[in-house]
Amino acid sequence: MSTFLFFTALVALISYLATRRHRMDSSDAYFLGGRSLTAWIIAGSLMLTNLSTEHLIGLNGDAFNHTFAVTAWETTAAIAMVVMALFFLPRYLKSGFATIPQFLAERYDGQTRTIATLIFLFSYVVAILPVVLLFGATGIDSLFDISEQTGLSPDLVKWMLVWGIGALGSIYAVFGGLRAVAISDTVNGIGFLIAALLIPALALWMIGDGNPMAGLETVYTAEKPKFDVTGDEPGSFLPFSVLFTGMIVNQIFFWCTNQSIVQRALGAKNLKEGQKGVLIAAGFKLLGPAVVVLPGIIAFYLFKDDLSKDQYLQAYPMLVKAVLPDWLVGFFAAVMVGAVLSTFNSVLNSSATLFSEGIYKSIFNKEASGERIVLSGRVCSVVLALAAMIAAPLIDTSGSLHNYLQKINATFFGPMLAVILLGFFTRRVPALAAKVVLIGGPVLFFLLVFAFEGPVQAFLRDLFRTPYDIHFLHLLALIFSVSVIFMLVVGLVSPAQKIYKAEYTHDVDITPWRHAKVVGSVIIVLTIGFYALMAQ
Repeated sequence: MSTFLFFTALVALISYLATRRHRMDSSDAYFLGGRSLTAWIIAGSLMLTNLSTEHLIGLNGDAFNHTFAVTAWETTAAIAMVVMALFFLPRYLKSGFATIPQFLAERYDGQTRTIATLIFLFSYVVAILPVVLLFGATGIDSLFDISEQTGLSPDLVKWMLVWGIGALGSIYAVFGGLRAVAISDTVNGIGFLIAALLIPALALWMIGDGNPMAGLETVYTAEKPKFDVTGDEPGSFLPFSVLFTGMIVNQIFFWCTNQSIVQRALGAKNLKEGQKGVLIAAGFKLLGPAVVVLPGIIAFYLFKDDLSKDQYLQAYPMLVKAVLPDWLVGFFAAVMVGAVLSTFNSVLNSSATLFSEGIYKSIFNKEASGERIVLSGRVCSVVLALAAMIAAPLIDTSGSLHNYLQKINATFFGPMLAVILLGFFTRRVPALAAKVVLIGGPVLFFLLVFAFEGPVQAFLRDLFRTPYDIHFLHLLALIFSVSVIFMLVVGLVSPAQKIYKAEYTHDVDITPWRHAKVVGSVIIVLTIGFYALMAQ
């Protein structure tokens, strides 16, 4: 307990000392950290905004049930982050955007921004915020046996942890703004990376009797089919083919246009620092398989006779209990809580930015002062935090929660990415086409994947003469393609009258990092090389 309290307090102290003189009287100061973030802070915040217990427990649980192929959710992200650094970020910083919907307002119109803002906020409230809290609460309870040690029921402990973590995360987001969030993310990220890599290292050390490489060889020999990164077993949970369809759409949207992610880079002090930060985070993504997949396979090797498929969420906690020394339990608990806090408060901060800039200022109070805009963001954060804390304990935990999260997100990803990309690459696609796609695209995806999943899959199985369901990522790619084609056709028939031209706002220096292309190329080669090495 003392170690837990020390590390948690240390993160809070460092965040406070780094931000105590940082004024929160303008939207740039509160939402973008005063455009002062440096490379390592951006990299740390990007990693911890994305990585949390839903990855450690959820993805490792999926690896326990399936194969190494689930690493695609993490590994392919590195390529998308290179695209972000080299293509998207220079354009964002040149135009001085605080939010993605702000770009949509300038490219299309204000109604398009409002629709996009509401979609972002809805997806955060329905999917990310409550799921992050739920995974954090159940994971921490499983890892440290809080229910057993206190004698309280698991449901009560889950409620207590959800509200405790949610309240603490809200404090960072509401009072500290992006700078406090990013700094706490970075400090937590160092601890998280050390702790997360320690678990597979200790497990392989134990299996190999003091020789981790011998332990890895033992696990690989015994469970060789589990290490197939292509995932091409019949009816695959994540077939290799999705890497060339919906996974591309998913990763480009998430890492290049998703507000909760790109906001860290939008707060960069200049393009050079932003590109370095994004590419450093992309390099760390290559460590993802060792953190969020390999432990699940090690757990399968050790506990496959003790855990059923339905108990997959217990795989990682059981491994941690088996290998973690008692003196490290407090530190591990602190970094797990920190990981949950980082994702939760980062999404809250982004939600506040979206609401204040895209709803409050643009609709309700166009002449609002900086203080009023910040206040509206703080109120939004509190409301969303309360909604997430109420909803989290009610989520059904049967099935793959990580897959559930990705399905919910995919409902919005395809249409939104189509609208953003065509906003960059075309001049004649009108606002009407964007609005139809933003509303109709998610509705169509919901009908295909959720409402009428049975009949749709039956039709597709018959069409493609396969006994297996078509993966939802293929359907994501379909919705994206339909959205693009529809918008292009509308642009030909009824082209936009207003021609958008990006203007350089001079908010930050946009001189690129001179090593960006070389480093990006190396990351792409290493990612492809990893797949070539692991393919069976």
